[in-house]
Amino acid sequence: MKQFPIVKVLSDSQLIAEVNRLAASEHHATASLVAALAEMDARRLYLGQGCSSMFTYCTQVLHLAEHAAFNRIEAARAARRFPVILTLLADGRVHLGAVRLLAPHLTDTNHDALLTEASHKSKREVEQIVARLAPRPDVPLSVRKVPSNAARTTPVQSVTRDATPMELVTEPATVSLPVQRPKAEPLAPGRYKLQFTVGETTYQKLCRVQDLLRHSVRSGDSAEIFDRALTLLRQAVARGYKDAIHMKKDADLEPLRAREDFKKLLSELEAK
Repeated sequence: MKQFPIVKVLSDSQLIAEVNRLAASEHHATASLVAALAEMDARRLYLGQGCSSMFTYCTQVLHLAEHAAFNRIEAARAARRFPVILTLLADGRVHLGAVRLLAPHLTDTNHDALLTEASHKSKREVEQIVARLAPRPDVPLSVRKVPSNAARTTPVQSVTRDATPMELVTEPATVSLPVQRPKAEPLAPGRYKLQFTVGETTYQKLCRVQDLLRHSVRSGDSAEIFDRALTLLRQAVARGYKDAIHMKKDADLEPLRAREDFKKLLSELEAK
């Protein structure tokens, strides 16, 4: 078995230096692997290894996780078109996720500028760049009942509350579903798709508020209602509300927690 260096004997400064050295080595190793995969893909050598695709070779022979294989293959194919990607990967200026996201949008005329813009950017920041390059339309409102252990097998039924279409889906389930964190996905500059799960109580509150606001929000648009709720919460904080712990734990606020303005508001409150 390969012996790893004993890091516990290192001083704090030595450990920090070692971590930096290892990270740099990993960047170089990643770039070298991507370069080799690019050439292997071009020669279709995976066929001689009994694999029908590079993805199969990476997952079945190299034993990479699916997302790791996909990122490296996409980066390899992009690097064949734009070799500068290998240098940026080796230097740690861009990560594989950034290359994968940008790859479909790189051209001979824009790749230098886009890769420079993506340097040292997080995945979320790169998604913002992609949303600017290829804006997508707003998604339609969709409210779905997620399956639970107690759910029965029934057909999908569409329910309409006035002008607001909603879909309630009940499906068979035998195991508990994992709790998913709210997801915010940029669609276009200044526009986001927000996906989250709420409890029955919160859903009923939403329906009640939709009914109460029909005079001003006739469509019952959930996005506008949540925006109004967050605006009122910000006003409450400005007027002296200070219970950050309650804001973190209150189930009624769960739909807002993926929003950047809510995170900023919470940070401001905690800093007081």
